Amino acid sequence: MLGVVDFNKTCEEARGKFLPPAGVPVAYFRCGDCGFTFAPELCAWTLEEFEARIYNADYALVDPDYLDLRPRANAASLVPMLGERGRAIRHLDFGGGNGLLSRLLREAGWQSTSYDPFVDRDVSLATLGRFDLITAFEVFEHVPDVQQLMASVASLLAPDGVVLFSTMASDGHLHAGQRIDWWYAAPRNGHISLYSRKSLDILAEQQGLKFGSFNEGFHAYFRTIPAWAAPIFAPKG
Repeated sequence: MLGVVDFNKTCEEARGKFLPPAGVPVAYFRCGDCGFTFAPELCAWTLEEFEARIYNADYALVDPDYLDLRPRANAASLVPMLGERGRAIRHLDFGGGNGLLSRLLREAGWQSTSYDPFVDRDVSLATLGRFDLITAFEVFEHVPDVQQLMASVASLLAPDGVVLFSTMASDGHLHAGQRIDWWYAAPRNGHISLYSRKSLDILAEQQGLKFGSFNEGFHAYFRTIPAWAAPIFAPKG
């Protein structure tokens, strides 16, 4: 076991905002080889338990940006990143929540679809087809079964497709024998799976993908880099 935090630990603590302690301990365990860290008790919850205890009416208190600000910021980043190329590819926003990001991209002329396993429970992945670009912004850390997540994403990715995703890498933040004080280890936000870069690389290899990391919080999976995606991977500055 790596350590224990209170269930009401949230990402908003990084902004100086705290919830009263819930008095419910949440244990995180860390793989000594790859650095993957998870909360097994919460990973075993049903969708209904997540809905009742995490993704409920109070969720906006612990993640005020998820409904509007974050999808708008992501759209504002993606459109100039790809320019006219964005209109020529099929895009899927995996874990898209209320679908705002896809709606904004469609308004910009993109062929964009939103899919969220929590929201779209009656949608079969097999009906969605394959996509040139899959985005998953602040999704990976919420997933209890990371192997299933990767299999799903790989099944939806075109042979020369690219996955762009955001999740904070835990490298340098979580250490055996030290108290968990990393702001991103926040069970009340639903952050139950935390990844080192090595663990993200291993997940890629298991699906025949390559892994690239742009910075601490923004990453990519791909088999090859297609011409339309070259601007994304071009060195900056």
